[in-house]
Amino acid sequence: MGQLGRTQKSQAASEKKLKAYACELEQKLEARARELAEAREDLAEALEQQTATSEILHVISSSPGKLQPVFDAILANATRICEAKFGQMYLSEGDAVRIAAMHNVAPSLVEERRRNPLIRPSPDTTLGRVLATKQTVQIADVQNEPAYVNAPSGFTGAQLAKLAGARTVVVVPMLKESDLVGVIIIYRQEVRPFTDTQIELVSNFAKQAVIAIENTRLLNELRQRTDDLSEALEQQTATSEVLSAISSSPGALEPVFETMLANATRICEAQFGNLLLYDGTAFRVAAMHAAPAAWATQRGTVIRPDPRSTLGRVARTKEVVHTHDLRTTEPYLEGNSAVRSLVDRAGARTLVAVPLLKESELIGVIGIYRQEVLPFTDKQIELVKNFAAQAVIAIENTRLLNELRQRTDDLSESLQQQTAMSEVLGVISRSPGELERVFSRP
Repeated sequence: MGQLGRTQKSQAASEKKLKAYACELEQKLEARARELAEAREDLAEALEQQTATSEILHVISSSPGKLQPVFDAILANATRICEAKFGQMYLSEGDAVRIAAMHNVAPSLVEERRRNPLIRPSPDTTLGRVLATKQTVQIADVQNEPAYVNAPSGFTGAQLAKLAGARTVVVVPMLKESDLVGVIIIYRQEVRPFTDTQIELVSNFAKQAVIAIENTRLLNELRQRTDDLSEALEQQTATSEVLSAISSSPGALEPVFETMLANATRICEAQFGNLLLYDGTAFRVAAMHAAPAAWATQRGTVIRPDPRSTLGRVARTKEVVHTHDLRTTEPYLEGNSAVRSLVDRAGARTLVAVPLLKESELIGVIGIYRQEVLPFTDKQIELVKNFAAQAVIAIENTRLLNELRQRTDDLSESLQQQTAMSEVLGVISRSPGELERVFSRP
């Protein structure tokens, strides 16, 4: 009996140990299962974040120089992954911010932002505090904040609370080094603070937004520089063509004028052009380029313009005159025949007329025309001014060359006369008293 009791006690102890081991194993398995579940959640969260980052990078690469698609993608992903209801992005403008993007925002608030895109937030609001500190700010419940609840109806914070039902809000700054570029704001319509992980995620999105903004700035600068270089090369090529025309046609102005007009019209995206010379009282059409057939007959015509017309104003002021729409000018409305012909027959609408000035003297005008109402840019007008300066140089060079040729002809004629006189005097000196030989000299 003693042996049986000891055996039973031993079995009971073994069973107890087995149960304890089983319980311990079950606890370990449960803990492992929890760890696995957490790992899966972390993996899923990381995968979701990587997918969101990949989407944003794809948008950046597929829309170079375009920020709106990037901002929209960032807000959509930040709002979805952080389990927010809606989001907004603002860009800094001095002491204010301007709405740049919205996601899932209530229509009433969308309309309000469209009417008032630029806002100067109160220092007591989350947005105002971020602008002042450049630090992330979260409010668990905006309806407990005096800056929102007691604000006037037109105040930004009150609009968020009343129009959009915002409760929990987090505002994350977009920083380029220490400069505030803008902010990302996401909202919940229930009181549920965002986690540190979620806020960190929005901070990463803010960094991506800053990178996109900087990339776009650099890309636009590169494009502008490329455009400027292309424009400079085109202008240099045009100048070379004009100089070539001057050197290959010494004393002949028409080829030079036509080359100038062809280049000025093409580079400035005009439809046609003309060059007129001025004698102090009237203009004469000296050259035309691509003129419509109905107006091409004006070549060589003498024009005494209406003082109120574009040409008349250039004659009076000796300054560039840029007419955006010839149909709205007084001479056209009053039926001036020359202006009516230019508009109705040639189809001219926008005109820029640039004076040709020799010192302070007006010697002509270059005019280029568009057949639609589309004003010329300052760069284009400056280019025409450069062509006008070249035209003045060509005119002066031609004048000097013609004077030199005339002087050379006069000197040759004088030399010829002096040579003849010398020959006659030589005959006289060699044949004193012999008039017949003197008279016989040619």
